[in-house]
Amino acid sequence: MKKVAILLGLAMGWAQTGVTAEANLAGDAAAGKAQVVVCSACHGADGNSAVPTFPKLAGQGEKYLYKQLKDIRDGARPVPTMAGQLDGKSNQDLANMAAYFASQASTGGQTDPALLALGEAVYRGGIPERNVAACAACHSPTGKGNAPAGFPRLAGQHADYIAAQLTAYRKGYEDATGRINDGDSRIMRITAFGLSDLEIQAVASYAAGLN
Repeated sequence: MKKVAILLGLAMGWAQTGVTAEANLAGDAAAGKAQVVVCSACHGADGNSAVPTFPKLAGQGEKYLYKQLKDIRDGARPVPTMAGQLDGKSNQDLANMAAYFASQASTGGQTDPALLALGEAVYRGGIPERNVAACAACHSPTGKGNAPAGFPRLAGQHADYIAAQLTAYRKGYEDATGRINDGDSRIMRITAFGLSDLEIQAVASYAAGLN
């Protein structure tokens, strides 16, 4: 429990320091709608992707979306399928795009019954002996995330996508070619590093089915 508390403290520190740049930049959802037309091919017109490898952006926190868009544009989060897509976009453009997707309603997801028990145990209790913090602490018990803090919504997200990101964070713990844009606290890398392949699949499936 003590280890979990320490990890949560680090996570909140990241929320306060890693996502604060230009926090006062207000996005315009109406202006963002015109900016995201090209995004619909992969993410859906309203941000609800029909393809499990592409994330649902609808209903995601505006602060989180803005940071991810900015990180992708600036190379802090390499995403091969996004190469060149955000080139030339200003910070205001990105804020407008984030505001548009945040204003849309997210569709739901489902949990694989065979993975329910394990996924719920990891999501709600973590694995303290392996420094795996409870997902619910930052992403909320309902999976809706914490928009003001910049913690993303997981409820309704594609389980395959969640699992892919956890795997990328796990790789990033030791290898910079993995996902490493979780701030100086490395909260997601530390958490993912303690998860097995089965636990990643289970907790991703559980989170996807929350509503």
